[in-house]
Amino acid sequence: MKNRHVMIIAGEASGDMRAAGLARALKRLDSSLRLSGIGGEHMRRAGVECFADITELAVIGIAEVVKNFNRIKKVFRQTLAQIDASRPDAVVLVDYPGFNLRLAGEIKKRGLKVIYYISPQVWAWRENRILKIKKLVDRMIVLFPFEKQLYEKYGMKADYAGHPLAEEIIVNHDQTEVLKALGLSASKTTIGLMPGSRLKEVERHLPCMLEAAKLLYSRNRERQFILLKASSIPLKLIESIVSSFQMDSVMTLPDVPLKHAPEAMLGPFEELEHFPLKIYDGNPYDGINAADAVMVASGTATLECALLKKPMVIIYKTSWLTYAVAKTVIKIPYIGLVNVVAGKKIVEELLQNDATAKRLSDAMESVLYNHRIIDELAAVKDSLGEPGASQRAAKVILETAYPI
Repeated sequence: MKNRHVMIIAGEASGDMRAAGLARALKRLDSSLRLSGIGGEHMRRAGVECFADITELAVIGIAEVVKNFNRIKKVFRQTLAQIDASRPDAVVLVDYPGFNLRLAGEIKKRGLKVIYYISPQVWAWRENRILKIKKLVDRMIVLFPFEKQLYEKYGMKADYAGHPLAEEIIVNHDQTEVLKALGLSASKTTIGLMPGSRLKEVERHLPCMLEAAKLLYSRNRERQFILLKASSIPLKLIESIVSSFQMDSVMTLPDVPLKHAPEAMLGPFEELEHFPLKIYDGNPYDGINAADAVMVASGTATLECALLKKPMVIIYKTSWLTYAVAKTVIKIPYIGLVNVVAGKKIVEELLQNDATAKRLSDAMESVLYNHRIIDELAAVKDSLGEPGASQRAAKVILETAYPI
């Protein structure tokens, strides 16, 4: 008898994390279930046999897709070859619509079940894509209540699971512990830099964030900075950008319990000529929690900051071509997920040419210890649903793949 087999396809860092939570939930419900797919470090740790890595697909924007088209096409063909060879009982597509919706069409031709987890952002642009999705997808699992309502408007059933971040965000070490381990002061104001989880995002955002940090420090020397490195970003890239600013005060913290951190990392912080900055490479939620406020690239990270009630300023830069196209098709007034979920602007967004160091630093000044924003973020947290989203989504997947 053939073992049960579900394939999961993720395309970037946040999808890798959400898919990993889903994989663990599926294994809890059926320990014998075989899971394969495209993923990263998180999915592999969750027991998924990854035949390709998300780094092959983690590009964003029209220009970057064109530049990397041959590589993406190779992974697409490799995925279809794996599907043909193993004939999974169902394929779960996680976000990443440019790749996954095209893949859905090929999977349907093969007569296999297609389940979509984390809907394309149809509410932001081309709402009528739901008509196409309805033909390609057997089951849609959404994270937000308004998405369920939108799909039902077009006659397509969608299962609302809630957002997995409500259960994923666990802080293992408090702010003081993390700052001490990094050699920073618990009495100073700590500002986090989160430039993104894709290479191009980091290349575009980090220089602006570093310049903004310099300005913030020049105004008040009782400030210090943590640069939160995403697991999908090579440390060498971060270090090369930081070193271009000639900062000697850089230290990394590996993903190990703080009590086991090498003694060299626990020494006193020396006030140097340049502003105090540390690269943090541990549990991302410990890192966010260690900050008093954050400058963050638009994406799921804004919701992570919201759940930890950290005031933030959102920035985003992309290629001029992608931005020009996006301006013509995006119909919502905000792009930051925290603002989208709130249904109003609760944190500042600085996009493209508006994302300058001066504007970013000025905006950060206004959010530091801003209790109105903290209260608004608490309301966003309440709107994301109860813990257990991954388990609820896993049940829908097994019901679809193996109907009684």
